[in-house]
Amino acid sequence: MKAILVLEDGTVFKGYSFTGPGEVLGEVVFNTSMTGYQEILTDPSYKGQIVAMTYPLIGNYGINDEDIESSRIQVEGFIIKEYCPFPSNFRAKKTLAEYLMEAGVLGIEGVDTRALTRHIRVKGAMNGIISTEDFNVKSLLEKVKSFPGLVGRDLATPISCKSPFLWHGGRCYKTDISSSVWREREKPYKVVAIDCGIKFNILRELEKRGCEVLVVPARATAEDILGVRPSGIFLSNGPGDPAAVRHVIKQVQILIGKRPIFGICLGHQIIGLAMGGRTFKLKFGHRGANHPVKDLSSGKVEITVQNHGFCVDIDSLAGTGMEVTHINLNDNTLEGMRHRDLPLFSVQYHPEASPGPHDAKYMFDEFIRMME
Repeated sequence: MKAILVLEDGTVFKGYSFTGPGEVLGEVVFNTSMTGYQEILTDPSYKGQIVAMTYPLIGNYGINDEDIESSRIQVEGFIIKEYCPFPSNFRAKKTLAEYLMEAGVLGIEGVDTRALTRHIRVKGAMNGIISTEDFNVKSLLEKVKSFPGLVGRDLATPISCKSPFLWHGGRCYKTDISSSVWREREKPYKVVAIDCGIKFNILRELEKRGCEVLVVPARATAEDILGVRPSGIFLSNGPGDPAAVRHVIKQVQILIGKRPIFGICLGHQIIGLAMGGRTFKLKFGHRGANHPVKDLSSGKVEITVQNHGFCVDIDSLAGTGMEVTHINLNDNTLEGMRHRDLPLFSVQYHPEASPGPHDAKYMFDEFIRMME
């Protein structure tokens, strides 16, 4: 089935749908990972975006029940060079096409993804539309203009859990926010995670280190969180413009200094904003599993997994008490920071990422030491 991708600047790419008919709008971005398409599809940070994979063959190991980062596919659409309809993997339960079709997500192949990636790198990430139903470029451009984009939009609150839950052994158990919420007395660390689009592997990594984790909605208040007497507070990743997630920023301002706080990705940006810094949109974002980041304290270079389109402005942190701990070696943007006096630190990249390098998993051990 023929398909067309039209970007907001009028650039057209042709391909074929491998998931049936449909039409979808979103911000078009690219990811440079060679593997991990299932984790990418289910990462809540991709809400509102159409993802193009730069690796040319996708689908060759199918879909399994374990490698998911949330309860559903989050991307708006999926663009690849070549689809593999016959996966080979002993864990595979279904094909990529079946997985996308079950979720009603449009996937297209046959697109020159090298040309698309180069165009986005030169011109910047931009809104676009994929369609198998309308091939009139003028008509499609009108539809693209109706898409509001990501700047100024709080996409984290709508995607957050609607009620709190305890994470245990890979499963979610609904509960309420009360002083009697903790059930596993033998676990030494009680962590409240504010869900702005949290990935399951973050919860897995915390649990591995002896944490009982209570996940609360983005709408939770600082009073609710402190009321359960946690050992520490975690701020999750998530989609959209961090400056628009005003409620969480306000609550974090109250929480800072009350308990140890660790933030990843959107959580890192929220900490920057809560401390009086600013954020800005990157030209084409950082998305992939091979981004070099330098730890300024040790001089070591970590290979990291990243997925963000916004960044904290380093210069805006002057006078806030925050010091830079990590820098991106591709463009010198901020990748990590900590407070000089308070138990507060964060990273822009994803130390929990799987599949991907494990260079940065020590950040979770830092959080444990801070709670101790």
